[in-house]
Amino acid sequence: MTASSGSFLRRALDRLTHKRSIGFGLEYIGLATLRYPRLAALAVLAFTILAFSQVPRANVDGDLLRVYAHSGEHYDAYAHLSETFGTFENDIYVLVTSERLVDPEILEEIRSLAFELELDDYAVGTMSPFTLRKPDANGGSVPAVPEDLLTPDEVAMALMDLQQHDPMMRNLITPDLTGVVIIVFPDQAKVKQDGAKAMIASLRETIAFYQSDAVRIDLTGPPVWTSEMLNAAVDDQVRFTVWGFGLGAAIALLALRSFFGAIIVAATPFLAVMWTMGTILLFFGSFSFLTIIVTTLVLVISFAESMFFVFNWLAFWRDGMEPNKAVDATVKLVGPAAALTMLTTFISFASLALTPGQGIREFSAAGAMGTFLLFVCLMSFMPLLLKLAIRLGFRAPPKVSPVLTAPLPLSWFLASRYGRPLSIAAIAVTIVLFIPYVLIKPQFSFEDFVARDSTALSAAADIDEGVGGVAPLYISVPLDEMDPNLGPADFDRVARVHAIAERHLGENKVISAASMTSYTDNGFTREEVFEAVGPFMKRRFISDDGSQALVTGFMPTIIESDRLKELVDELQADMRAAGIADAEIGGFRILTTFATDDIVTGLQLDLTLSVIVNLGLIGFAFQSFRVAFASAIPNLFPVLGTEAWLYFSGAGLQLTTVIALTIAFGIAVDDTVHFLSHYLHARRSEGMTHEDAVRHTLNRIGGAIVATTIILCSGVVIVTFSELPQVALFGTLFVSTLAFAVIGDLFILPALLIAGGRFFHPLGRIGVRMADDEPTPDDPMGDTHTTRGGRPAELDRPTPI
Repeated sequence: MTASSGSFLRRALDRLTHKRSIGFGLEYIGLATLRYPRLAALAVLAFTILAFSQVPRANVDGDLLRVYAHSGEHYDAYAHLSETFGTFENDIYVLVTSERLVDPEILEEIRSLAFELELDDYAVGTMSPFTLRKPDANGGSVPAVPEDLLTPDEVAMALMDLQQHDPMMRNLITPDLTGVVIIVFPDQAKVKQDGAKAMIASLRETIAFYQSDAVRIDLTGPPVWTSEMLNAAVDDQVRFTVWGFGLGAAIALLALRSFFGAIIVAATPFLAVMWTMGTILLFFGSFSFLTIIVTTLVLVISFAESMFFVFNWLAFWRDGMEPNKAVDATVKLVGPAAALTMLTTFISFASLALTPGQGIREFSAAGAMGTFLLFVCLMSFMPLLLKLAIRLGFRAPPKVSPVLTAPLPLSWFLASRYGRPLSIAAIAVTIVLFIPYVLIKPQFSFEDFVARDSTALSAAADIDEGVGGVAPLYISVPLDEMDPNLGPADFDRVARVHAIAERHLGENKVISAASMTSYTDNGFTREEVFEAVGPFMKRRFISDDGSQALVTGFMPTIIESDRLKELVDELQADMRAAGIADAEIGGFRILTTFATDDIVTGLQLDLTLSVIVNLGLIGFAFQSFRVAFASAIPNLFPVLGTEAWLYFSGAGLQLTTVIALTIAFGIAVDDTVHFLSHYLHARRSEGMTHEDAVRHTLNRIGGAIVATTIILCSGVVIVTFSELPQVALFGTLFVSTLAFAVIGDLFILPALLIAGGRFFHPLGRIGVRMADDEPTPDDPMGDTHTTRGGRPAELDRPTPI
């Protein structure tokens, strides 16, 4: 090996060990921008054009199943069930209520409505008392509700006969004969082509003609719920973006007391959001209910990082540094810390990908990409923008608002006077908070996924009250005889499952091939009955090849997840006892309840892993486990405290709960990294004592920490007003965690450092590179050249606020 190659390897090893940057070299994106501004500007322009070219095709996919796709055995069972039988999951329920339902004139109006719905372009069929036919004595079929009824008594008798004897009508006619449910089977190919919104609009146009003072008609069912969720998500995103951008700019204006300074701060977040939107659309083709949140997070994180960057630049400038050189100095000092904070947030997003589920993994990938893009935007676009502003005559505004520095004297007083007891209390509380963290359990509520004040949910509640609910629970029963008309042995097997399901769901709340005894007892064969209902409806009872039979139970739409889990466990236990262990229970509610449990449990493990990896990364970056320890307590207790509140309030862990805590932790670490970076810079480069370095860092960047936290919390607080409860909960937990985190950074972290003076004293000897000695055009010798007195210029350089 030659001397030159040996020297190269030594330098490479040094860069990976004690001489590496805390940003692992990612700050070189900023340094490359300073060295090659024209190339950087062209790259920024090219990527911006690419991103903007994707924005016109922006849309939100309203398919809630996208969240659960490929999430494990429960989704696989649901997919298998859908492929075999089609199921009722995409059906639309039309609830028609009238106090005069038994009036023959009203009945005929509803019959006309049912037929018009069947003829709708988006329907392949309907099921109602008016479309149902029953076998007759001549081997044919006749309408289940005769068309020549003349009196209310005749109507009442016909409807009561259907309700009491027909297995399908029991769940479509209310006991008091004031309401009927019409089930519309959508044409899935056309709906996929035109969208659920177009289908629902078409159906609403049809029913509008029949609405009157005497007849009330409401739509409900999964497509309507998801359509309402989609509309709420789109409205939320518009409000979130406008609010977050406007409020971030307003806070920047108040903090910097400069209109053009606020414009400079706001420009980078705007571009970062556009880059993120374009990239998500490029990779995934559309937003989902989860990925749409990413743009709001990127917006507020970008505002915080942009504010930090501008604060540092103005501090250098105010202290006498030439403004262009101040830009270079800011990139060198802030770049490595910003890279490390980006990595912690990136890891928090990326850790979510360990949990199965297409929606979760898309959110993970979108968040990770958005986090990286906002860092690239900060390191490339921001330096170019600042130098352009200088060229256009921008002047440094007055010092920052004193409001931002108001908490700092109290912070120093508590740290210097009561550092030890405050530290002991913080450590003890954090340890105790691990107890609810271990004990808390997943919880799922379907209503939390539906928009507030949902008319569809209200209609579903009315159906629950009227007929006991039409939310389906499916039991797929394997058959042995492979008879499409159900052989005797298979019929007995289906009948046993039917009886078990009815025992748990209630009398007349289950339909299957075994519930057609009212016809078979009158002499009709099962083949004749199946032929009467038609091939479409037959497939709802038995597969085309006769290998599987379907038993469908109906339960309330609004049912507690714990009760649903108990119901499934009881059904499985009874079927095993009856010797039918291979029957499979499924359905949308089963999928969402059980898959959410699995996903939330996985996300909780992801959160734990994210915390461990991020703390380890910080310790590795700073080359000290002491730094990792210092960052652990102030960032753990906000997350653990929030989970403790969820545990004691009975809210439990939900899907967006764990996501919010994971991402909030990754972002909360940012201020801690900046604090420790400035503290070590003061110790290593400015030669300060341990206590002086803590006080100096607190005074210099405390205001920036307050400002960035205000931006983060204020930008996300609008999310708490979302029409979607799950999204609102995400915002609430995110804001509360960050609010507690700023307490950790301003009060607990300084107290820990002061109380552990001897423990943290060796940090002054850490030789981590901060990119200070890298030459740039406006600082060609870096900061290694000497000034008056022979001291390195770095020691004369002011520390940013």
